[in-house]
Amino acid sequence: MSVPLAISPVLARLRAETRPYHDAVEQNEFNQALTAGTPSHAATARFLSKMYGFLQPFETALAQHADALGPAWELAARRRAHLILLDLQVPAASLPLCPVLPPLATLPELLGAMYVLEGSTLGGQVLARQLAKAGIDLRRYFTGYGELTGPRWKTFCQLLAAAATPANETKIVESAIHTFQQLAAWLARP
Repeated sequence: MSVPLAISPVLARLRAETRPYHDAVEQNEFNQALTAGTPSHAATARFLSKMYGFLQPFETALAQHADALGPAWELAARRRAHLILLDLQVPAASLPLCPVLPPLATLPELLGAMYVLEGSTLGGQVLARQLAKAGIDLRRYFTGYGELTGPRWKTFCQLLAAAATPANETKIVESAIHTFQQLAAWLARP
C-alpha cells in the first residue's frame, strides 16, 4: 500500500524536527566553500574522505539487518560508500572510519538513520551540479542513484511511512536527530 508523502505524519515530523541538525551538518568546510562559490578539489576530497568514514561502517551495520527489513528496502542497491573510493581513487584502508555510529539495533533506529543518509542522495545531486560547474570531477558519490534517485527516495518514504506507528514514530525521529548529530561531529573532527 502506498502512503502519500504529503500526509505522512512521520515524514512531516522528521522534516520539521531534524531541520536544525540538518543545517548543522551543512556547516562543514566543504558546504561553506560551495555556498561561497569557491569549491576546491582538496575540500571536496576531504569531505568525501569523511563521508566514507561514516557511510562505510553504517552500510556494514545496515547489511546485518537486510533479512529483517526485507527485499523491498533494496539495501544492496542503496550502498554508496564504494562510489567515494572510485572518486578518490584510494584504497579503503587509507581512510579513517568513524568510531561511533548512531545506535542501529531496532527498527526505529534503522529507519531514522536511513532517513538521514537516503535524504543525502537528493542534496547530493545539487552538489554534483555545482561541482561540475566548478570543474571538479569528484562527483560519483554526489550523483546518488542517478535517474533512480527520485524514485528510490519516494519508495523509501513510502516504506518508512508504512513502517512508522504511533508507538515508534518518536524513536524514528530521535534516531534521525542522533544520526545528524553524530555525522556533524564526525565531519567537524580534524
